[in-house]
Amino acid sequence: MIDVLPQKAAARRTLARAHVAAILLGTVLAGGAHAASGEPVTVARQLGSRVGPIIGSALACRDIARPRIQAIIEKFQLVIREAASSEADRDELTRLLDHYVAEGRGAVTSGRMDCRGADRQLSDLEQSIAAPAKTRSSLPEVRIGPSSALAAAAPAQILPPPVSLPGVTQSEIKFGMVIPYGGPVKETARLLKIGIEAAFNRTNEAGGINGRMLKLVTADDGYDPSRTLDAMKQLYEKEQVLGFIGNMGSATAAVAIPYALERRILFFAPYTGANVVRHDPPDRYVFNYRPSYAEETDALVRYLVKIRKLQPRQIVVFAQNDAFGDAGFAGVAKAFRSLGANDNTIVRVNYPRNTVDVDDAITQLRLLKTPVRAVIILATTRAAAKFIEKGHEAFPGAIFANISSAGGSALAGELMLLGPRYASNVIMTQAVPGVSGYSSLVLDYKGALAKHFPGEPADYTSLEGYVSASILIEALKRAGASFDTEQLVETLENMRTVDLGLGAQLGFGRAEHQASHKIWGTALDETGTYQPIELE
Repeated sequence: MIDVLPQKAAARRTLARAHVAAILLGTVLAGGAHAASGEPVTVARQLGSRVGPIIGSALACRDIARPRIQAIIEKFQLVIREAASSEADRDELTRLLDHYVAEGRGAVTSGRMDCRGADRQLSDLEQSIAAPAKTRSSLPEVRIGPSSALAAAAPAQILPPPVSLPGVTQSEIKFGMVIPYGGPVKETARLLKIGIEAAFNRTNEAGGINGRMLKLVTADDGYDPSRTLDAMKQLYEKEQVLGFIGNMGSATAAVAIPYALERRILFFAPYTGANVVRHDPPDRYVFNYRPSYAEETDALVRYLVKIRKLQPRQIVVFAQNDAFGDAGFAGVAKAFRSLGANDNTIVRVNYPRNTVDVDDAITQLRLLKTPVRAVIILATTRAAAKFIEKGHEAFPGAIFANISSAGGSALAGELMLLGPRYASNVIMTQAVPGVSGYSSLVLDYKGALAKHFPGEPADYTSLEGYVSASILIEALKRAGASFDTEQLVETLENMRTVDLGLGAQLGFGRAEHQASHKIWGTALDETGTYQPIELE
C-alpha cells in the first residue's frame, strides 16, 4: 500500500519517484535503452511501483484532465514493450501496473491522499519525463539490468508478487452472471444469457477489447435469495470475475448488491426493475439498462384508462409476493394517484415467489363485486401463463397486461401450447423494440444470433441481453487498454449519449445510472406473435 507521509517527506518521495521515471521513460523514448546482462523486467517492475500509484491517484480525481494521465500510461506501455522479452513478461508487467494503479486510487478514495496532492505528484512526474527530452544528447547510455545506473539509483526492496485486476488478463476480460439453471424462470434466464454471449462473441470476432476476449461465466442460485451469496462468492472469489452483468431477480439482487458494493464490484444491467437497484443518489457500482417496474406499470395503467377507457376500479393486480411484486404495485398506485383515483381501493392478489400457485388469487378475484375488466400481472413467465389460462375462464373478455419480466417469447410459447385463444387480450410492455424490426441494432443482433446460436429465434429477452452487453462493451472500449473498475465506472458516468440505433436515447450520468426510460407496447395475436401497440 502507499504510505501517506507528511507534506515535505511526501514531496521528496514524489520527486525521487519522478526522477527514476524520468531516466527510464525519457531514455526509452529516445531509443537508448536496451537489454544488458541482467533482468530487464526488474527495473520495469520497480518503475511500475512508483508510476502506478501516481496514475491511480490521478484517475481517482475527476478534475484532473484525462489526456494528461493517458499520456503517462502510454509512455509506460512503451517501457513495458522495451523491457519485456516475452508475452509472459508483458502480461506480468501489465498486471503489476494495474495493481499499483488500484493502490493509488485507493489512497484517494480512502482519504489517505487528497486530489491536490495527486495533481502535484502528476505534475512532478510530467516535468521529470519532459526534462530528459531536452537533454537527451547529453544523457549517458542507460543499460536496463542489475548493473545499470538506474538499478543502482533505485532503493533495494522486495516487490510483492504481481496481482492482476480480477477478471482481467493480457488476453481476457471475464464477467459473471448469477441466474437460475432450473425452475419457473430458467427459460428467461437462458435467453438473457444467450443475448449477452451473442454480443460478446460478436465483439471477440472483431478482435475483442484492445485484444482481450470477453468471457461470461455463470453460477446457479435457483432464483433463491438464500443461495445468491454463495453464487456471488463462487464467481468473484473463485472465478475472479471483473464484475457482474445480467443477474436475475429482485429479491436475489437485494442479497447480491451489498456484496458487490462492499467489494466495489461493477453490478451491471440486472434483470429487474425493482427499487433495490435504483437508489437516489444511485449506488456507484450499480448500473441499469431497463426501465423500472414502476415506469412499466405506470404505462400500463395509463393505457388501460386512457386508451381502453376502463375505470380504475375495474383494474386489479396479480403479483409475486416479494420485492418484485411490491415494486410493480408501487407503480400502479402512483399511476392511480396521478389520475386522481384512490390508490387505497386497488385490489392486489398474490402468489408465492418461485411457484405457479395461482388458484388462491383466482378465487379471491372471483369474490369481488366489481367485474374484473383488466389484470396487471407482475409475475414470472410460467406463473403469468398459468394465471392467464385460468383467468380466461374466470373473467371472460378481461385484458391481461404483463410487464416485460414475464419474458416476451417465453410467455407467448407457454400460451400457444394451451391454444391460440389464450393469446387473446394479452398485452406486454417491452424494454426493447420489436424483434421483427429492421433497425441496424436489431439486424446486428439477429446476425450475431444466427451465427453463434443457430436455430435460436429472435426474442425480446435475448435482445435485451444483447443491448445491455453492447452498452458495457462500448464503455470498455472507451475506458482504454489500462483500466480498473473505478475508471470503468467513471467512463459509464460520462456516457451521456449512447447511440446503438435503438430508436431511444440512452445514457448515464453521475446522478443517473439507468440507461433507458423508453417503454414499448405490444399485444399478442392468434399466432403468438407480438404486434406493436401505442401506449399513449
